[in-house]
Amino acid sequence: MATFFHDLGHALEWRAKGETLRVEAWGPDAVRVRATPGGPLLHDLPGALLPEAAATGDKPVITIGEHTATLVNGALTVRIDARTEGKTVPELLPSAGQVTFLRTDDGSELLAEEPHHFWWPGARLATSTGNGYHRLEQRFRAYDGERMYGLGQHTHGLLDQKGAVIDLVQRNAEVTIPFLLSSRGYGLLWNSPAIGRVELAETGTRWVADSARQIDYWVTAGEPAGILRRYADATGHPPVLPEWAAGFWQCKLRYRTQDELLGVAREYKRRGLPLDVIVCDFFHWTHLGEWRFDPAEWPDPQAMVDELASMGVRLMVSVWPSVSPLSENYATMADHGLLIGTEHGPIAHADWPDKGLAAYSAQVAFYDATHPEGRAFVWDRLRDHYHRHGITTFWLDACEPELKPGHPANLRYHEGPGLEVGNLYPRENARMVWEGLRAEGETEVVSLNRSTWAGAQRYGAALWSGDIATTFASLRAQIKAGLNVMLSGIPWWTTDIGGFHGGDPDDPAYRELLVRWFQYGAFCPLFRLHGFRGPEQKLEPAMTGLPNEVWSYGEEAYPILRDYLHLRERLRPYVMEQMREAAGTGLPPMRPLFVDFPQDPGSWTEGGTSFLLGPDLLVAPVTEAGAREREVYLPAGAEWTDAWTGQGHTGGAVVRVAAPLERIPLFLRDGAVLPIAPRGTA
Repeated sequence: MATFFHDLGHALEWRAKGETLRVEAWGPDAVRVRATPGGPLLHDLPGALLPEAAATGDKPVITIGEHTATLVNGALTVRIDARTEGKTVPELLPSAGQVTFLRTDDGSELLAEEPHHFWWPGARLATSTGNGYHRLEQRFRAYDGERMYGLGQHTHGLLDQKGAVIDLVQRNAEVTIPFLLSSRGYGLLWNSPAIGRVELAETGTRWVADSARQIDYWVTAGEPAGILRRYADATGHPPVLPEWAAGFWQCKLRYRTQDELLGVAREYKRRGLPLDVIVCDFFHWTHLGEWRFDPAEWPDPQAMVDELASMGVRLMVSVWPSVSPLSENYATMADHGLLIGTEHGPIAHADWPDKGLAAYSAQVAFYDATHPEGRAFVWDRLRDHYHRHGITTFWLDACEPELKPGHPANLRYHEGPGLEVGNLYPRENARMVWEGLRAEGETEVVSLNRSTWAGAQRYGAALWSGDIATTFASLRAQIKAGLNVMLSGIPWWTTDIGGFHGGDPDDPAYRELLVRWFQYGAFCPLFRLHGFRGPEQKLEPAMTGLPNEVWSYGEEAYPILRDYLHLRERLRPYVMEQMREAAGTGLPPMRPLFVDFPQDPGSWTEGGTSFLLGPDLLVAPVTEAGAREREVYLPAGAEWTDAWTGQGHTGGAVVRVAAPLERIPLFLRDGAVLPIAPRGTA
């Protein structure tokens, strides 16, 4: 009898016809699965899993039979079927090596590979793209009623993404984090930064890498909170969000000068309004890729930082990965291989305006964030030009990176070809800031990123939702996008309150949208006002939008916005409790109802129109123009109190509540007490 199975102690391996398939215990109740179409497994490919996570948990129990073998690791059992025929010399059937994931307690099926065809192809397919690389496919069975969440941030407006096709590629406002949480009780991380897609079809689920060398994924079992805990253990826990970052962040596109920015901060303080962060946006630099203030517009950065600090305000500075040919660093970085290379053509990745150009734009390159020396080089400039002034908070914009045209296949990174590693870039860019600040002795690291990838939370990476529309439809989509980000392991998230593209501060209709979005933003993990107000303009260094401060939206809106600034201040201790919980357990501060109420079917079907901030506060944003009331589903298994009126409700039902312009519906769980209303009010 031929031997296909091998007990490696910590792993179960199946080998046949050149393929190697390994199932390895990787943390409690979890396994890592790798498969290579030929030769031994590769152990140095980039991914999200922490190597030390494999050592946690008990030793798995491995049992090898004549035609099947199993590995049991806590709540998860994995079975591999050899699928052979023949009496004397077994012959492999096309479905040989098929993997099934089972609940250990009752043996029921969680997830199973499923061949595409009875003969060919099977559940795993590798089609050569040349030089040892393959277009890789991994297929799984579809299940009636299954709901699928996570997968990063997308603008499709779906919470449950069953039926969707999701591109695995980084784009502005479309963020790839390939972790999926299923209503069937499992989580799956596609542990590959390769460009590709995932198809969540009624006929099956298919993960695709356009060109890579090895299938690699991780599976865990349990209820949602437990799945998120195991995922954080496997990919890294975030630090505790610094106290200052839980406050209010003021931003617009863009403050053009030092005096303009300081004037805004002074006005916040004159009005007695909370302000923790103010942002210096793009084009503050001399040239792209010099990472320094233009002295013509920012003549004394140290004085600016010192005055802001005296007001209790931090300065966040925009840092782009772009390097213009006009930059003093361009030649050095090119000569030392610190720019992303190309397969064809010159090292040019996008056209972008730069100061000092007679023409509209230059052909710029991007530094290679996957190169340790590239990260060190850029950090040295950030240290010399920003950190020495006391600036420790960086806005990592356009960090997909923003390609024009969007051809990741043409890129060659230090870490590998663009198609194999392209999604990794934004995480490694955040790592640059994390490593640099930590080396300087800083203990509080927060970077704000336009894109990210699995594991970035361990580098203090926050995410915002990119350049989005200024509509109620966009607001509705953002609520669901943010919840899916929370289920993808990134607990620090925010939007441009009011949307990014446009919005007239003098338009009553837009003022209503801004108020409703601001109310929602006050209950997001990060609370940040940003946008490019006014009509579209030519993209150039001199550009700026209309005013975007809380007093910019008229006499009716201002007192409402002011009240929510103060409400966020009252809730900051509660928000920080949730941030400590996220750091300790991986449970995100903002989450869908089913995370806390997995046994309530209504919590799974509610659709993401409301959410929980921590365990005690249910938030129901108003997302329709002109609406002054809305329906809210209150999960079964708890008693709920309207935070504004004190009226009690038993969970498991939909209630209709008043929502005048100044009020976002809020409900407290099981008698919880939070300072929603100002002290002294009824």
